[in-house]
Amino acid sequence: MDLPLLVNPAAESMLNTSAAMLADRGLAGLTVDDAAVADLLVHARAQGGRHSAFDVEIGFPGARTVRADLLIAPLADAPGALVLTLQTRSVASLVERQAVHRGAARSATGVAAMLAHEIKNPLSGIKGAAQLIAQGADPDTAELTDLICVEVDRIRDLVDRMEGFTDTRALPHAPENIHAVLGHVRKLAEQGFARGVRIAEAYDPSLPLVAAHRDSLVQVFLNLLKNAVEAAGSQGKIQLTTAFRHGLFVATPGSPRKVSLPIEVCVIDTGPGAPRDIADHLFDPFVTSKPGGRGLGLALVAKIVGDHGGIVEYGRENDRTVFRVLLPVAK
Repeated sequence: MDLPLLVNPAAESMLNTSAAMLADRGLAGLTVDDAAVADLLVHARAQGGRHSAFDVEIGFPGARTVRADLLIAPLADAPGALVLTLQTRSVASLVERQAVHRGAARSATGVAAMLAHEIKNPLSGIKGAAQLIAQGADPDTAELTDLICVEVDRIRDLVDRMEGFTDTRALPHAPENIHAVLGHVRKLAEQGFARGVRIAEAYDPSLPLVAAHRDSLVQVFLNLLKNAVEAAGSQGKIQLTTAFRHGLFVATPGSPRKVSLPIEVCVIDTGPGAPRDIADHLFDPFVTSKPGGRGLGLALVAKIVGDHGGIVEYGRENDRTVFRVLLPVAK
């Protein structure tokens, strides 16, 4: 089959091959198994019109695979010519995930408001009553009242954490150096939960400033880094990466305007990843695979990133877990 001689820079980047080499090798020489692409091209040539296939796995030399949506359409200015578009699924599903995360954040806000109103207020009375009973009580009774006080404090701590979802005020954003934020997060982690864990960095030093609320971003990446360390263990590998992604736009809620999110920050670990049954719901409140976990950390991450007009997504790439945060550039 004939392969168009012209490819755009995005295709060269995705396929990791130059335009000249693509023209020389052709599609058959580039892919390990291009049956889906070949069949689509055959139908397009025979029947004309637009043809598409979604979530197709395409194999490339070196055991690398890409899941992509395929679209083939005739080129209006060149009769007989076809345009083949490959849209990687990680990008194609961003809008869907954005809507899911916004829904999760709204859910968390409603739950938090209910908890704060219906649960937190009576806690002081319960604890006060237990402390009164403990005065002059025998040792066995005092032990039980101490247990009541401990559990009340635990519930109060849970509600305090949930109250972070009820604050819907707009965060004051300012231009921030994302690498300075990540450096601060790494220092905090290495003094605490990541002590003795090797954290590698692969940064793009030319990144522009990001529009952000610094303290909130610190909380986001502390949560993601803590999850990575817990998943990979002391012998695992953790990596922080940054990159600039050209041409990535998403719609903003309630507006036809699309926003560019070119700043990419990834927190990568060699852990086993989330169980499949909860992988699509990791950013919902109270969803967790950790024994004793509360399932609030990633829900709060989704809310904060959403407040920044950004997106956070989870994925598995080359047997590694990747949490990818996409943020806007400071104006």
